[in-house]
Amino acid sequence: MNLFDLHQEVAVVIGATGALGGALAEGLAAAGAKVAVLGRNRERGESCAKRIAEKNGHAQFFAADASDRAQLAAAHAQISASLGAPTILVNAAGGNDPKVTVTAENAFEKIAVEDWRANFDLNLIGGALLPCQEFGPAMCGRGRGSIINIASVSAHLPLSRVVAYSAAKAAVLNLTKFLAREWAGQGVRVNSITPGFFPAEQNRKLLFNDDGTPTARTKSIWGHTPMARFGEARELVGAAVFLASEKASSFVTGTDLCVDGGYLSQTI
Repeated sequence: MNLFDLHQEVAVVIGATGALGGALAEGLAAAGAKVAVLGRNRERGESCAKRIAEKNGHAQFFAADASDRAQLAAAHAQISASLGAPTILVNAAGGNDPKVTVTAENAFEKIAVEDWRANFDLNLIGGALLPCQEFGPAMCGRGRGSIINIASVSAHLPLSRVVAYSAAKAAVLNLTKFLAREWAGQGVRVNSITPGFFPAEQNRKLLFNDDGTPTARTKSIWGHTPMARFGEARELVGAAVFLASEKASSFVTGTDLCVDGGYLSQTI
């Protein structure tokens, strides 16, 4: 028995237009799942689906804003008609907005409430809540499914400067445990993955100088990470395939699986 065979599964990956979400989509497809790449950016989404197809995987892009329930419902219907009923949902959309980043010029008390709301819309409402509301009940009705929410180390220990992002991701962890309890009796498992630090285009300038040398913030991160390095997107795939597979993780729900190089284990 192959514990990690996903050939009978249909996976919806929201946020697969980004680096980490894209790696998760490719990993699930490599394990055999039909993958619905769902996001707002058609160019990036179709590029992700093309990469999967080039590796003999099965993927299709569906355009939708995850913070809009009507768009999610329309995409859900399209996915079901084209690929089959979704059995896996990965919520990988999210990010930090500079407007809610605390700096010397943008003190905590100066951050506008509407910017807080926009951050929560991105990371909690669209990042987990609405997709779970849309896809979760249908999975419950069929008696099986796996939902994987992408959290952050900052959900456990709030990082300096990114207070709104940290708070929103902490809410994602809480929602994950709530839904795990609510839906366990209906055959749907709900878990989360907490990535450590994975460089992306949006944070590269904070982490590396123009000449490629690490910034002071990078040195601080590495100093707090026992493995003393950043993670690579491919290193999240194993965790996602494990949690997605009913054979491999049938008794796992409400769990947060940390892929952080030991970051949350480090004190002094």
